[in-house]
Amino acid sequence: MREITPTLTPELRAHSDKLPVWRAPAFYISTFRMLVEHVARLAYANRDELLFFRGQNKDYQSKAGGTTLYPAIYREDALASRELKYRFEMLDQAGRLLVDRFKAAGIDGHRELRQKRYIQWSILQHYEVLGTPLLDLTQSLRVACSFAQLSSTDPACYVYVLGLPYLSNRISINSEHDVVNVRLLSICPPAALRPYFQEGYLSGTADVTTDFDSKTELDFRNRLIAKFEIPRAKIFWGSGFDQIPETALYPKGDAIFDLCRELKNELRDETKPGDLGTFIQEWAKLEEHLLNSARQLTQRNVSVLEAVRALRKNSYLTAEQAKQLDVLRNFRNLAVHRPSSVDEQEFKKYLAAIREFLLSPHWSKP
Repeated sequence: MREITPTLTPELRAHSDKLPVWRAPAFYISTFRMLVEHVARLAYANRDELLFFRGQNKDYQSKAGGTTLYPAIYREDALASRELKYRFEMLDQAGRLLVDRFKAAGIDGHRELRQKRYIQWSILQHYEVLGTPLLDLTQSLRVACSFAQLSSTDPACYVYVLGLPYLSNRISINSEHDVVNVRLLSICPPAALRPYFQEGYLSGTADVTTDFDSKTELDFRNRLIAKFEIPRAKIFWGSGFDQIPETALYPKGDAIFDLCRELKNELRDETKPGDLGTFIQEWAKLEEHLLNSARQLTQRNVSVLEAVRALRKNSYLTAEQAKQLDVLRNFRNLAVHRPSSVDEQEFKKYLAAIREFLLSPHWSKP
């Protein structure tokens, strides 16, 4: 995607001290009212861009330093091409399964869902089935702030302001800026409640999957206009404003959520036969735990190898556990990319090792 040069307010310009917004520290704002007023000035100063927002509990940093905002499928500092291809294979399979389930359930829009992968990706991403090339955004500053605070356990959390091309359709593809923007409210069936409560959008780099010159062209830091640090405390909202509760952001009775939850639980087994499917499913649980724990420590996106090193360095893993995880990681790579070279007994051996590790009383989360 094309990188933009935002027009900053005097306060942000002084704060960044000539650094790009993604490299500069987040600008602290203490109340929602002040944040709205500051964003209003940014919107007026950047009239060629349509502003979108994203709330996070952490300001994740790249290995080289500075904020990084990659879509989930591209996260990891050193992402091997074979791993990325495998992720897209999984995504294609998930899209086919999603279409089948929409059709079987008689949900409106299943024909269009079959024809347009951006709609498949949007639903899979927004309902957290698996990572896609799209990044969750919203046009509601209140939604972004609520999300940031909802998942945070620290005193502060973060809100990002991004500038994207103006929308022309439900799925807007801007070839000049190489950006696609999906308006969830226009493409999701009425049974999908979550996008309507969250005013959700998804954005990515148009027509790019595994073939790109530089991974940084996929980083939404390229569209960053401002990043704010806000307090998690309730006092942030002040008089007349309130945080959106979790029950509103994730409403009950969402039929698409129920369908996607079942798909997420079944996907690994359905995409890989027998022992390999079971192994991949159990490895995914372990990998998610490792990555989430390491991100809490490092505040950046890391590979599994880096996660193990960080956890070992901070004494959350013993030397023996770290060694065991390295063996499991190597077997996982072999099993995924050369499954014919692995026999049934090896699957059973390493599957038992994963489950034993997950149940270990010595395993703790930061």
